[in-house]
Amino acid sequence: MSWSVKLFRIRGIDIKVHLTFVLILVWAAYRWSAITGEGIQGALFGVVAILLLFVAVTLHELGHSFQALKFGVKVRDITLMPMGGLARLEEMPDKPEQELRIAIAGPLVNFAIVAVLFALGVLLQTRAVISLQELYTSLGQVSWNGMLAYLTMANLVIGVFNLIPAYPMDGGRILRALLAMKIDYGKATSIAVSVGQGLALLLGLWGFMSGTWTLVLIAILVWMGASHEGRHVEAKSVLQEFKVNQAMTRQPLTLKTDDTLARAVELTLSNAQADFPVVKDDKGELVGFLTEANLVKGLQAHGGNFQVGEMMQTDVFTTDVDEPLFTVQQRMASKRVQAAPVVDRDGRLVGLLTTTDINQAYQLLSVHPQLAPQASTS
Repeated sequence: MSWSVKLFRIRGIDIKVHLTFVLILVWAAYRWSAITGEGIQGALFGVVAILLLFVAVTLHELGHSFQALKFGVKVRDITLMPMGGLARLEEMPDKPEQELRIAIAGPLVNFAIVAVLFALGVLLQTRAVISLQELYTSLGQVSWNGMLAYLTMANLVIGVFNLIPAYPMDGGRILRALLAMKIDYGKATSIAVSVGQGLALLLGLWGFMSGTWTLVLIAILVWMGASHEGRHVEAKSVLQEFKVNQAMTRQPLTLKTDDTLARAVELTLSNAQADFPVVKDDKGELVGFLTEANLVKGLQAHGGNFQVGEMMQTDVFTTDVDEPLFTVQQRMASKRVQAAPVVDRDGRLVGLLTTTDINQAYQLLSVHPQLAPQASTS
């Protein structure tokens, strides 16, 4: 089951909303209704205020996304969640200047919104800029006249907050990009991650001491995000130097379309292999792939005498011997597959690469990269 619902699509980017987004709408309706005593009107005000705020969040993420598209970076989607928005990029560009422009684009969108709302306030002769104390107070009031000021200040806060140099926020990415212009990318990432985790620790302590549990939650997310990015860049630095044929299983067990599921069970129990390429003949022409999940599903529905050809996948995720390990690992993660047949230019099976193979390669090569087997040419 997918926890996100697609709202619309713009320039090839799916805009989705996570089902938990409903929670912040319920919170907004309760806060402005029960706390202010304004009933239905208060609830309506709260929901409208949050929806308008998340329009700005969407524009913020589109700012990142459009800049990424300009540099040829594919954007998978944008998902709106209670804590904000998330634009999923296939991969951040290697050039620090491009990462800098992508990272700073989001906050610049918020500052542009602030400028537009401020100009609108001048035209309407109403206040568009209020103090932070007034902004905090407005969170518990129903004031349609104050909506413009609320949105203006909220966008200003979003823009400034995202510039804090705490990875993985925009400020952390900007810091990493600026450092990478002077020093090694991996070292720049390590520094940005350390700064982000340090600020997350301070933010968490502040939230704990003040009883502001939202800050504690943000601190946890920042810490986890920084740690994940550190591991991601470290894995890339190791695996990008090696090819698929340096980690794959070279002679995987295979099945034919007329083999039974019982035969697949026999091979699974007697060997460590759980996913099986299905070949047409002894020449190794790949025609399908039987995953462990396919096998279990077939056994439950039809029993052991059912043929492999009836349960195998025909739309098979494959790789080739010369693809960088990190690239295929990212593709496998995005497709949520655990194993990939390795084929040559003629579609013949030459090996099998699993996530276990990649993890083992990373653990060993990160310690002794000089011991990696030589890459053979295809």
